[in-house]
This record gives sequence, C-alpha cells and structure tokens, in this order.
Amino acid sequence: MKIIVFGARGDVGSRVVTEALARGHKVTAVVRSEAQVDALPPLVTACVSDISNPDPSRPDRSGNTKLADVIAGHDLVISAVRPPDGQEDLLVALTRAVLGAAAEAGVRVLLVGGAASLMLPDHSGYTVLTAPDFLPEAVVPIARACQAQYEVCLTEAQADWSYLSPPAMLTPGARTGRYRLGSDVLLCDAQGKAAISMEDFAVALLDEAETPRHKRVRFTVAA
Repeated sequence: MKIIVFGARGDVGSRVVTEALARGHKVTAVVRSEAQVDALPPLVTACVSDISNPDPSRPDRSGNTKLADVIAGHDLVISAVRPPDGQEDLLVALTRAVLGAAAEAGVRVLLVGGAASLMLPDHSGYTVLTAPDFLPEAVVPIARACQAQYEVCLTEAQADWSYLSPPAMLTPGARTGRYRLGSDVLLCDAQGKAAISMEDFAVALLDEAETPRHKRVRFTVAA
C-alpha cells in the first residue's frame, strides 16, 4: 500500500511511519520544512508541503504543488498533524485542507484525533472536554481544537474519512501489538486508567489502514 503521512516528524506521526515501514508499505513522509527531511527514515519518500494553505486547490505560498496533487497516487492518507503550542486553533484549518485535498484526489483519510469528544464511562453525560476538572488546564486549548476538528469531520460529506480518538493518556512506550477497540466512550481499565502507548496507537491505526472497519465514523482504542 502507498501511504502518505502528514505530520511525519511528530510524536505520533513518526511512530506511524515506523509501523507502516515495518509492515512493508511504501511511505511518503510529509514535513513542513527542508530542515526536517534529514531526520526521516531512509526508506521513506520525503515531501515538503505547506498544508496550512487555506485553499487546497491552489499551490501553497512557497509555490509547491497543490495538496491534492501531493496526495494523488497514494492509497491512503494518514494525518497526524498537530499545531504548535499557542496556535491550537490552526488544527481546524489543517484538517479541512487535508480532507478537501483528499476528497479531490479520491483518497481515503485516517485522522489522528483527540479524546475531547469521548463520553465518560460513568454515564454522567460529560465528555472528556466538558467534565469539570477532568483535564489539566494546560491541555484544554488543544482539547478544544480537537473537539472542533471532530465536528468538522461530522459535517464532511465528500472525503472518505475515519477519525481515531486516543484515550486520555497517549505517551511513548512499548509496542505490544494489543489494544481494545471502542467507539464514542472513553475506554478505561479496572483501575480507571485510560491510556495507550503511541506505539500501540500506531498499530491500531495501521490495522485500520489495512482492514477498514470504520467509514466516516470515529473510533477509539486503549490498552
């Protein structure tokens, strides 16, 4: 499979690239600048593209090929983009750009989303974002951006998308190859912990890539 990964140098994106390469897929790794290319694995095809361009039908500000043409010829898009701290609101525009370009190119999209919109399992009616004192204040801006990102997906009628929400804790760790699947409710273990390693999150994402089971819906995973 030919997979193009946006956000390929990020915490999650880099692990997605590693997992995809280990499974024998051909990977195009998209980064924001030439300075990031040297840090990519040698087996990927590197691509520098400005996906913050608000109009995916036109070339970006650097004169690069339009985003839909970058995506064309691939079997799958995986978007693991995350804006810098303080610019969380950019996530909606970045997501719209990827969805629009993928729709134009006719390529399926897997989006790395957030946990914000997941319902708590206590039947309180709260979500991860709306529950009082559930989130540390420092992560509220990106949680709000992820909520808005998910709402963009729900209104998207052209792109063939799937949205993967991580649990409350997504951290570097071991690749076990094991995880639990869910839909709209935060998955917690017997101790109330909702977590998965970034490595196993990448496993779940590539499993969905290879065997699609979630079309135009959100799903979630946890250890």
